[in-house]
Amino acid sequence: MKIVVDAMGGDNAPLEVVKGALMAARDFQTDITLVGRGEDILRALEELGEGNLPANVEIANATQVVEMEDDPATVTKIKSDSSMTVGLRLLHEGKADAMVSAGSTGALLSGATLVVKRVRGIRRACLAPLLPTPANGGTLLVDVGANAECTPEYLLQFAFMGSFFVKSCKGVESPRVGLLNIGAEETKGNTLYKEAHKLLKKAGEEGRINFIGNVEARQVMDGVCDVLVSDGFTGNILLKSVEGMGLFFMGELKGMFKKSFLSKLAALILKKDLYALKKMVSSEEVGGTALLGIQRPVIKAHGSSNAYAIRSAIRQAVKAAESNTAALIAENIEYMKVKEPSVGDANGDA
Repeated sequence: MKIVVDAMGGDNAPLEVVKGALMAARDFQTDITLVGRGEDILRALEELGEGNLPANVEIANATQVVEMEDDPATVTKIKSDSSMTVGLRLLHEGKADAMVSAGSTGALLSGATLVVKRVRGIRRACLAPLLPTPANGGTLLVDVGANAECTPEYLLQFAFMGSFFVKSCKGVESPRVGLLNIGAEETKGNTLYKEAHKLLKKAGEEGRINFIGNVEARQVMDGVCDVLVSDGFTGNILLKSVEGMGLFFMGELKGMFKKSFLSKLAALILKKDLYALKKMVSSEEVGGTALLGIQRPVIKAHGSSNAYAIRSAIRQAVKAAESNTAALIAENIEYMKVKEPSVGDANGDA
């Protein structure tokens, strides 16, 4: 197993990325290729007190770096020797089993689509992070920003891809798939969501997915489903709302336990439980977001990732590489397409 890591991507690159990669190489016994400016990576190793690279870590030199202001649509061509582009190329050529990058989300999504390529028949790749819910270790939210404008067919494909990912990576035999909506009734929502509901319901009745119907935002954190389907615009708002509320409550909880001697004593008694709660909602523990619909696994780590978050992202990449998500998508692509009506059907003649 080999994971290629964009050593120059993210706010804390290359130091924290290199540190996280070394941790992962040691903890998961996996081979890692650090892609980036060789001299910068070696300098980071020196700062970390590492005299030599471990036997299962190597460097692939890349002279350019993708910046946040770069145009995502053209950056892979303009910066063909960037750490991100070279890493994606190694993945496409089969010289790695998965890739991790904390660089620009737009550039990584565009690069993965252009270089590694989508699974044939998939209309759009999507971003699928895990929300910290009681649903079998979290609820997969698909999509969270890659596709702000969607068609019913996109949402159908998101549901299938999310279901296959949860089944193959998390071992959930029949993942519950919900459609994020403003009400539980089938008639709720705009035209996009009404039409998507029809497609998902049909797929559920055919036994292709385990569709449980519409899910309201207030139900999400109860873990009512394993996969939650949404257009990227709505999903992004939900994700950031959840992140914001998590930070708010953790901050309030911390302040509450500092108010008095008794509250400090209570915090000491509950230390283990509080740590477990913090770990559950920590983005560092999850590590990254999977790009679904790409032929080989690509994990997007948060731009502000520290070493532990990079380590977690690499752990997720290893699991994704060991899964058969892309194969399941390819095998079932015929059920994930919306057939265009014939001329006779459109005119009501057939």
